[in-house]
Amino acid sequence: MEIFKKTNYDFIGNMWPFIILSLLLTVAGLVSLWLNGGPKYGIDFIGGAFMDVNFINRPPAEAIRSALRQKISGEIEAQEVSGTQEVLIQTGARDDKALQIARGDMIATLNANFNKNANDQKLDLNQAPQATLADRLRDPLARAGAGLSEDQLQALSKAITGFRDTSPHSGLVSSLDQLSAVPGVTPKILDVIKQECQAGNFAIRSVEIVGPKIGADLRQQAINVVLIALAAMLVYIAFRFEWIYGVAAVIAVFHDTIITIGLFSLFHKQIDLTVIAALLTLVGYSMNDTIVTFDRIRENLKLGVRGTFTDIVNLSVNQTLSRTILTSGLTFLTAVSLFIWGGQVLSGFSFALVIGIMIGTYSSIFVACPILIFWRNLAEGRAAQGRSSVGDKGIKAAKPVKTAK
Repeated sequence: MEIFKKTNYDFIGNMWPFIILSLLLTVAGLVSLWLNGGPKYGIDFIGGAFMDVNFINRPPAEAIRSALRQKISGEIEAQEVSGTQEVLIQTGARDDKALQIARGDMIATLNANFNKNANDQKLDLNQAPQATLADRLRDPLARAGAGLSEDQLQALSKAITGFRDTSPHSGLVSSLDQLSAVPGVTPKILDVIKQECQAGNFAIRSVEIVGPKIGADLRQQAINVVLIALAAMLVYIAFRFEWIYGVAAVIAVFHDTIITIGLFSLFHKQIDLTVIAALLTLVGYSMNDTIVTFDRIRENLKLGVRGTFTDIVNLSVNQTLSRTILTSGLTFLTAVSLFIWGGQVLSGFSFALVIGIMIGTYSSIFVACPILIFWRNLAEGRAAQGRSSVGDKGIKAAKPVKTAK
């Protein structure tokens, strides 16, 4: 399928605006990284605690940050997830001992500030696991004359927590009266539940804790993986084409990576393991796009297409234009959809894909190809200079023959 047929756009003749744009983005990103002291790493790389909290009545993120800062030392971040009642809370890197109590400190602080009507004597149903709920109800149910066998008690607890954790509740029960819809919950059992339990204002959806040492190891491994991928691709392209093709492709991919990381710094976005996965995806994506263009250049050179090397490069880019638009366009639409509707957790991953696809697509044309043209012109200039030098030496070596008068 071809969208454009027999196009003849002068891509190389219009390369300078794109090259200038690349230079501006690169400089802006590097300056931002320098001013911010490097990339803004997530807890995957620096260590810390991350908690996803779902509220019935969500307080402002600033109120959450203020409350946690009074109890927990270090940097505290709280991000509201648009369209939901969720808040993503993150603490900065701390020592391993402090991390062991981070979860308890965060929950205690949230309870003290945002569950003010809670009764400490009652079990918070929105935070209780199945086993804890069963233990809490066992004796009160027996005293109320609604005693259950152990199997029945476990089944009841499983049904209640399952009801709480599935849609539309998604981990939160706003009123204990809602449990009347759970199979096995009779009015007598519901009365006991109301006596022993309460519905708190929030539920912990997930908790992640990463120690500083593990975070540093992960950061170094991520850097190594990206560098190894670039080196392997350089060797592959140098073997398949020529070494200058490999150098041009790696420079283009390195250019894509630097700009993407720089934009993360400019927009104050965190770099975590999902972003590294996106960067590796973009390395392969951009490299594949570059190889397709290089392959067409090589084919046209073998076919002896007339024109300068610049003309052949322009022709090759035009011949692969439909393929580039189809693959890049469809992938870009998917990445944009993921960025808009993928949620906060996938925000960094999808942002890297959106930026990387745009940068990677034009770098194959306006970064990798100009490097080839520059090198070809340089090599031809040296060759012409060498032939000129040899000719001059030959002329000087030929002495004029004197004729007899």
